[in-house]
Amino acid sequence: QVQLDESGGGLVQAGGSLRLSCAASGRTSRSDAMGWFRQAPGKEREFVAATSWSRGNIYYGYYAESVKGRFTISRDNAKNTVDLQMNSLKPEDTAVYYCAAAPNAGGSYYTTEAAYDYWGQGTQVTVSS
Repeated sequence: QVQLDESGGGLVQAGGSLRLSCAASGRTSRSDAMGWFRQAPGKEREFVAATSWSRGNIYYGYYAESVKGRFTISRDNAKNTVDLQMNSLKPEDTAVYYCAAAPNAGGSYYTTEAAYDYWGQGTQVTVSS
């Protein structure tokens, strides 16, 4: 059983930055794939970013086209956290952001909701124009 708790959401102006953090507890492993999704009001939940593994400052990140070049995912296995650094924010980025975990993924990463077994409760990000 894994519990995920997001934090760091808030209100920022367009062009600004925000850093989200997801803390994991329970039976977690560095082999887990971790991801970030978001859901705007009235819209489907969509993929934002994912990472399969990290060691120190080395990790592999994968991004949706809408956030590529602006967002960076990182992971600290010692602390069981995964972060999402969001730069050059746009009003279109406004959504509830969720972190997710897929156990025993090895070097794999996933971009679909079905691949993830555990989800956090979400944190609100609002970007004003």
